Amino acid sequence: ILAGLSVWGWGGLGVVLFLITFGPFAIFYLTFYIFCFVGGGFAVTLLFGKTSSEKHLEKCEHSYLPATPTGILKTLEEMKLEVKPIKIDRRVTGSNFIDEPLQQVIQFALRDYIQYWYYTLSDDESFLLEIRQTVQYALVQFSTRSKEVDWQPYFTTRLVDDFATHLRVFRKAQERLGEKEDPKQRKDAPEELLESFFEAEVEMERKICRDVVCTAPKEEEGFLRDLCEVLLYLLLPPGDFHNKNMRYFLREILARGVLLPLINQLSDPDYINQFVIWMIRDSSANYEAFMTILKLTDRPAELEAVKDKVMEELQYLRSLDTAGDDINVIKNQINSLLFVKKVCETRIQRLQSGKEVDALKLAANFGKLCIIPLEHILVHNIALQFFMDYMQQMGGQADLFFWLTVEGYRVTAQQQLEVLQGWQKDGKKQSTQTKGLLKAAALGVYDQYLSEKASPRVQIDQALVEKLSEKLSKEDPTPEIFDDIQRKVYDMMLRDERFYPSFRQHPLYVRMLAELDMLKEPSFRGSDDGEGESMQLHAFISDTGVCNDHGKTYALYAITVFRKNPDGSEDCWKTYRRYSDFHDFHMRITEQFGNLSTILKLPGKKTFNNMDRDFLEKRKKDLNAYLQLLLNPEMVKACPTLTNYINDFLENKAYSKGKGDFARKMDTFVNPLRSSMRNVSNAVKSLPDSLAEGMTKMSDNMGRMSERLGQDIKQSIFKVPPLIAKSDIDPEHCRISAQLDDNVDDNIPLRVMLLLMDEVFDLKERNQWLRRNIKNLLQQLIRATYGDTINRKIVDHVDFMTAPEQVADYVKRFRDSFWPNGILAETPPRRDKNIRMRTRVAAKTSLLGIMPDELKHIIGADTTRKGILRVFDMFQHQQLNRRLVYVFLEGFLETMFPQYKFPELFVKLYSRSERMHRYSQKLRSTQKR
Repeated sequence: ILAGLSVWGWGGLGVVLFLITFGPFAIFYLTFYIFCFVGGGFAVTLLFGKTSSEKHLEKCEHSYLPATPTGILKTLEEMKLEVKPIKIDRRVTGSNFIDEPLQQVIQFALRDYIQYWYYTLSDDESFLLEIRQTVQYALVQFSTRSKEVDWQPYFTTRLVDDFATHLRVFRKAQERLGEKEDPKQRKDAPEELLESFFEAEVEMERKICRDVVCTAPKEEEGFLRDLCEVLLYLLLPPGDFHNKNMRYFLREILARGVLLPLINQLSDPDYINQFVIWMIRDSSANYEAFMTILKLTDRPAELEAVKDKVMEELQYLRSLDTAGDDINVIKNQINSLLFVKKVCETRIQRLQSGKEVDALKLAANFGKLCIIPLEHILVHNIALQFFMDYMQQMGGQADLFFWLTVEGYRVTAQQQLEVLQGWQKDGKKQSTQTKGLLKAAALGVYDQYLSEKASPRVQIDQALVEKLSEKLSKEDPTPEIFDDIQRKVYDMMLRDERFYPSFRQHPLYVRMLAELDMLKEPSFRGSDDGEGESMQLHAFISDTGVCNDHGKTYALYAITVFRKNPDGSEDCWKTYRRYSDFHDFHMRITEQFGNLSTILKLPGKKTFNNMDRDFLEKRKKDLNAYLQLLLNPEMVKACPTLTNYINDFLENKAYSKGKGDFARKMDTFVNPLRSSMRNVSNAVKSLPDSLAEGMTKMSDNMGRMSERLGQDIKQSIFKVPPLIAKSDIDPEHCRISAQLDDNVDDNIPLRVMLLLMDEVFDLKERNQWLRRNIKNLLQQLIRATYGDTINRKIVDHVDFMTAPEQVADYVKRFRDSFWPNGILAETPPRRDKNIRMRTRVAAKTSLLGIMPDELKHIIGADTTRKGILRVFDMFQHQQLNRRLVYVFLEGFLETMFPQYKFPELFVKLYSRSERMHRYSQKLRSTQKR
């Protein structure tokens, strides 16, 4: 016990002394020190073990187990020694021009799309060689097949047909949107345009709708995979195609790596706008077209972008330190830019305030309209269209058609009599037949419009009709046999309040001025009489004479000019001008004011006997009429800035010519063609086919006239084939190619081009007589420009485009643009919005600027602008552009592989469309009823 107590005692004493010495928390410190000691020892042991383990594993990696027992050693050795070289024939298309750049494209594509990731998996070259061999095999099959295809029908017919049909569907979609009540909702909702477009596409195609593929990215990828699998089946060797890994691998590369990026680029509106500018880069910028685009645009973003660029240019010009003559040039540039800036600001303000109204309505209510004489209306194709529509509304179509028919008869009779005189000189006997044809034509005109059974009948003095009837029964008809009655009919149309006087107050007259580009936007200042009064010039040609200067003889015209000053005084002087001065002045003002070319007609140039006194008097009279028309107050109101040009021309000084001799000679050569486009009689005389149609189809009731007459004349002279067949087909519910005559294929390229123009400019709204006349004039224009070999030229151009040298050039351009200097091009960043908007304006300006004046004279300035802008607007929707790309791809594949059922395949591939299913159900339910 004592021993036990001593142990506890000594122990307790020790604890007491420990606590007294080290304090009450000493026990916690001791525990912490023990824990740290144990933890440190454990950590040291762990680190040492890890290091030892790594050293051991490293030794194990360099140690090799003995080789396993092998089977047939000799066989393995032969397999190791065996070399499997893959021989690749570098011939692809059979043309060295194409194969060389094509091999580089294949090499670059394998390097940048396969090798960069394949070498991380394996160093074996055999796979890459197999891939290259497979690609080349597919290209060889593609090249062989393309050589067996006649590409001319595709490029001259199918491609144009697909584009024109796409444009027709787009136009129908726009018309459906135009019928809706809320215009603001239409502009702000492009998805409504897509809905209307694909609804119209279903009605047009009946079996196909591409809405899902063009609007749903996942569906589009699935469509491209299915299509690529079909192409691989046609192009790959059977062994490679049945290898699923290989097939899926190539399918993904072709669908997602080639086709999808290509379609994305081709359908990008900004890319298309840049391409349009590049395509017509050789044409100079047209200031008038640029200002027209600014005044017609309905997108404030475009105007803002142009305004920003103008401000930038203004800042640069104002910062220049200039002196001398340069300062005048810079001032003119600054003034022009300020004017453009003002136009943009005014247009933006109108669009944002919602005060933008139709220019036709504005001019009809507030504008001062130009006065076009009836004699000009009757010989101008565009003006005649609107006057004809008005006369039909007022019940005066018989009078107008009679006047036009007589014009055609007179030209034809004169032409046939000239031919008859030539035959008589040559000793040929054709007088009886020709006189019989003319008499039949004259009797046809009489029966159609003047006889008692005519319906409707021309209401004219019965005595004149009886006198004409007596002449027709006793005498051979002459070209002037209808002149007296025609003059009476003209006077009636001119003075009768129902006709021409009321026509000048009708909305059709305003639309006519718009087509003639003579409709100016009215001023909001209340009155613009001051503009007319500022021009107080009167002038006339008082005398003419012949001058001899250094051996050159020329005519000189003395012009007496009167100018009234603001203070009431009057100045008078004489100035002298040659015909060449008039010609240069005319060329200058018609270039600056395109609408003047439809009104002002300078007397033609005569090469021989141009110093004859009678000829000079006649030219003096014609130039005087030209000068008076130019000084007409209505003319000055239509073109206020014309005053400066007239003052410069009539000043008593030497006239500074704006054109050289070569330019004048070229204009003298081209001008008769332009004039013939504006005159019905000249058009009939130049193209007898117009006679046959003008004589037999002048109105709905003209079918009773002798068609044999027109056919005989047409067959005996030119034998011109009919331009457009199948006119009974409803053009709104079929493709463009459905209007072609399958039995006549010698001029299909030309006819398809004219059908495309018909669709672009929407000529179907014109009355039938004008529509036929327009097509004849278009054909005349093309033949006058290119000759009778227009179809041959089209075919030759297609041959040139598909020649080996051209194909090689296409491949080189693709290589250089995709791999500049042999390096894969980086994806360009999306361009700034302002740049894209300015590109839109530049593209529209370029398209409008390349339209020839002859086309405006034939179909009208307003129609031309609307047609061009409709085509441009069609390309500003990416989903619709995708649809057009897929249509082109379908046509290409159907042409490339005609033996396979690609049309049926595409029907199945597009069968996912719900809109197609709804249309099919609706069609079936309609048929059941």
